[in-house]
Amino acid sequence: MQKIIVGIFAHPDDEAFGPSGTLLMETQAGAELHLITLTAGENGMNPDSHENLRDIRLQEWHKAGELIGAKQMYHLGYVDGELGNNDHVSITSQIMALVQEITEDRDDIEIEFMSIDLNGITGHIDHIVAGRSACLAFYRLKEMGLPVTRIRLACISCDHFCDINTDFVFMEPGHQPEEIDEVVDARHLADQVFDIVRCHHTQRSDGETHITHRGKDIALNHFIVRT
Repeated sequence: MQKIIVGIFAHPDDEAFGPSGTLLMETQAGAELHLITLTAGENGMNPDSHENLRDIRLQEWHKAGELIGAKQMYHLGYVDGELGNNDHVSITSQIMALVQEITEDRDDIEIEFMSIDLNGITGHIDHIVAGRSACLAFYRLKEMGLPVTRIRLACISCDHFCDINTDFVFMEPGHQPEEIDEVVDARHLADQVFDIVRCHHTQRSDGETHITHRGKDIALNHFIVRT
């Protein structure tokens, strides 16, 4: 049975700063990984004043995806920071079409989705659209009879983030242990995860903050799981 994982994220660094440890474990175990980014993150930090930040960030994303072991990567072309309800509907259709194309005429497969907690983790609306579009596509494909087994929504634990944060937008505290369905310990791959995070050089301020704050726990991933 070939496991196919479809990771749906809003920005080029979301899977790297989030569940890259789990994704790396999965590909090393033989899973086929397809990564989707809704935007190019063109409105992210630009400490080097690149005129073409969009292209630079996609290059960084492809480099990170190569280290993770992705087979294919897809940029859907939406505008960073501007996702909304209408985009949610069209993104869902695009995800469904891609999954159908990936799995066409293939037998003996199982399909898993991975995305972001429906609260967006940081409260970023783009993240929320990514998670909800992934869920909608997952349930619709399941209703159509495709062998989709589960969707794992990367979340954070209150052990790491225990307070409400309003520095950027409204960020809820992490989940209590009883709210978390799965914990994946990939800390033995932490050095590789550091390298994946550092592929996103333009976003190095956030990346190094994650590494400094969490250390090897950056590869300890938490998920809410839906089937």
